[in-house]
Amino acid sequence: MSLKVIACGPLCLLQDGGRQGWQHLGVSPAGAVDKHAAAWANRLLGNVQGAPLLEVALGGLDLEAQVDTWLALTGAELPATVDGEPLPAWSRFRVRKGQRLKLGFARTGQRAYLAAAGGFQATPVLGSVSTQTREKLGGPAGSGQPLALGDRLPCAADGERFARGASVPWPYRPDYREIPTLRVLPGPDTFGEDQQQAFFEQAWQVSPQSDRIGVRLRGEALNAPRRQWSLGIVEGAIQVPPDGQPIVLLADRQSMGGYPLLGVLHPLDIGRLAQCSAHSEVRFAPASVEQAQADLRAFLGFFSS
Repeated sequence: MSLKVIACGPLCLLQDGGRQGWQHLGVSPAGAVDKHAAAWANRLLGNVQGAPLLEVALGGLDLEAQVDTWLALTGAELPATVDGEPLPAWSRFRVRKGQRLKLGFARTGQRAYLAAAGGFQATPVLGSVSTQTREKLGGPAGSGQPLALGDRLPCAADGERFARGASVPWPYRPDYREIPTLRVLPGPDTFGEDQQQAFFEQAWQVSPQSDRIGVRLRGEALNAPRRQWSLGIVEGAIQVPPDGQPIVLLADRQSMGGYPLLGVLHPLDIGRLAQCSAHSEVRFAPASVEQAQADLRAFLGFFSS
């Protein structure tokens, strides 16, 4: 009982809530980089938060159902069909044995999320099935490999779970065409007021060299203070290396870093940055820790209910 891979795009990765509790040994958490889109995909199916799903970078995925089940698709805007019939965006839908699900290439956004009723099934490695290609952990076979032609994604035979399809209400779907203004919490290093102002006042461009480790920004270079020691790194940390071009670290980040930290991206804005295409613009604005904590409690409360 599975979905068979007929064709696969640039990077399709099995992910879940991440490999928590191993950073002290240098193991990055991995997990879905857009937690908002991933959470909605699982919620549409009634799955537990963090259930295993597919993160599909840019699109180009073709699957054949070998079981009757329900799927959900969120994230990047891309053409999606079942046996040639178009699917609505951010929705759940039924697939029957023998049907083909095809995802075209993204028009806006970078990553789509495909969930299955009950979650895709794989053997956890260090408590998670999340794929980390650099460390060769997780994924369908446990060896950190992306999805490939001929792979099978085991899932439950749950074709009668729902009576009808459903979609995420439009106010909860981000518009990936907009230039986002992302909120930043204070960092541990003291940047001069002029450098903070330079960071917040300009529009930054997303570099093509960005990946799941971090989003590299391009703009007028900043002058960072000197750092004498390394610190543990959290998701969303904004490093400023010697060239003055910031790097916002994502799910596959290293566990320690020595570059000065200008701040930390609001946890609920990290996914929006991860959906920005190369050469697109982003802006930043200062935010408070208290508000970010309140926002995150509300998010976790909603998707845990």
